[in-house]
Formats: sequence, C-alpha cells, structure tokens
Amino acid sequence: MRMGVHREVRETAEAIDTMEIRGAAAIADAAARALRAQARASDADSPEAFRGELRAAARTLFETRPTAVSLPNALRYVLHGIEGATVAALRESVEATVAEFCVRLDHAQADLGEVGANRLRDGDVVMTHCHSTDALACIEVAVDQGKELAAIVKETRPRNQGHITAEELSELGVPVTLIVDSAARHYLNDVDHVLVGADSIAADGSVINKIGTSGLAVNARDRGTPVMVAAQTLKLHPATLTGHTVDIETRDVSEVVDRETRTAIGDPDVANPAFDVTPPRYVDAIVTERGQYPPESVVTLMRELFGEGTTRPWEGA
Repeated sequence: MRMGVHREVRETAEAIDTMEIRGAAAIADAAARALRAQARASDADSPEAFRGELRAAARTLFETRPTAVSLPNALRYVLHGIEGATVAALRESVEATVAEFCVRLDHAQADLGEVGANRLRDGDVVMTHCHSTDALACIEVAVDQGKELAAIVKETRPRNQGHITAEELSELGVPVTLIVDSAARHYLNDVDHVLVGADSIAADGSVINKIGTSGLAVNARDRGTPVMVAAQTLKLHPATLTGHTVDIETRDVSEVVDRETRTAIGDPDVANPAFDVTPPRYVDAIVTERGQYPPESVVTLMRELFGEGTTRPWEGA
C-alpha cells in the first residue's frame, strides 16, 4: 500500500503556491528537496510503487505554479536522473541526484553574476523591476569588483516586490531611489541599463516575467536604454521547442483591492495577471551561467540542454 504524498511535499507545495518560497532557484531547490523527503519516507514495497509515489509527489508540486518553469525543470532533473532495480537503489539514486542538482544550483547564480557584472561599468545607474536574485547577483559581483553603481527600483505592484530589491541593494551599499511603477519612463533618460530577471524564457527568446516588464522594455527601447535579462538556464522553457504556449498565471484579486474597497467603488471586475511576455526585439542580452546570448540565440542553448522536445515524467499512474 502506498504511503501517499509526504507531509513535507504538501508543505513545500503550499509555500510555493503562497509565494512564501519565491524565486526560480529557491523554488527549484525546495522542489528537489521535497522529492528527496518523499523518497526518504517511502515505505514502498516495489520499485514501481516507489516511482509512483515520486510521480504523485511531483504532480502535487507541479500544480502549484504553472508559469514557474524552474519547478518542472527541477522535477524533470530528479525524475530522469534516478535509476535502480530495487527500492533501496532508487532511494540512494534520488539522494545523489538531488545533491548534484542543488550543487549545480549553488554555482549557477555566482557564475551568472560574473557574466552579468561584465556588462556593468563603474558609475552606471540600473533600473530594476520586481525582485530577482539573478539580477541582484550581477550587481553584487560588480560591487565586489569595486564598481560604484546606483539603482532606480520600481516598487512593482500589487505585491511590492521592489521593496525587497531596495532593501537588498541598500545592504550592498548601492544608493536606491524607489519609484512607483508609472514613473519608470520619466527616469529612463537617467538609466544606463534596465536589469530584470525572468520567470521563464521561450525558445524564440521571449521573456516571461513579472507583469510590467514588457511595458518597461518597450519604453526602454524607445529611450535607447539597453535591457539585460539575468536568468539561469533553469528558467529556459523547453516545452516551447514543440510549439507550446506559455500559460500566464492569474493571481487572486485580493492582492489588488480588498473586498470592502471593491464594494465601495462599485464592485468592478478586477484582473490580476502575474506575468507578461516581452518580445525578443526589446531585449539586448540574456545573461546566464553559461554566458550571455542575444535572445534569438537562446534556442541553441535550449536544444543543447534539453534536446528537441520535452516530457512530463510526473504524469501517469
């Protein structure tokens, strides 16, 4: 009899769904570790039952964030990496695969930071949107190199993730000016780089990121300000190689307006899309731990890492 999905898996899924765990690398790391917890706790009496438990755990995790591409990529890495003819061998394989995956994650952001820092010059002013640990890694390495930078940080409504960015940049000693989202165009003439992260990147180089990224990139192109996207290869969206379109997550409207206020203003319909799509023509460079790429060349890297297509190994019984 199968034990079902382990408590730690459900707790991790809940934390990802509520954004207590946020950021592609953090989500991927948590998902991999949750699968390890499932493997450790399993009392399956056959390899088939063990694999079935892992698939069920992976499905529980996958269903939390449809656009967080690092999540399915992490699940693919673990489920494809395990092998063994016995439950004990499979459990040991999960341990080794998750350990390897987490080490790769640990190194990826530092390597990406080195690549991105080379695009930043002493005295540059960057504009950020939302909160991206990959983007911050570029700035941190540049500061460590002795470059003096300043930042204009969009607050990024409705959840104000820009406040997190402002705090972390201040801790790095970077002077910060926090602005409302609608003031971005006003300040672009004073900016040397727009620096953002990505939730995922499609095969054609389109960047899926926090809502408002696309409008910022269009304004930046109009002002001649280069747009740099910092994204680990974990954020590449292999399903788009086969023509899959990226789903845009819609979050709870209570993030935008509370029920009392909504009623007071006539109970309008409220929309809260979490992400938008920035076409590749508005992006100057995509920085990864494997180097920097013009957006149109990302498909080559994606094929190298994932092949011509993709699968969902968590599907099935």
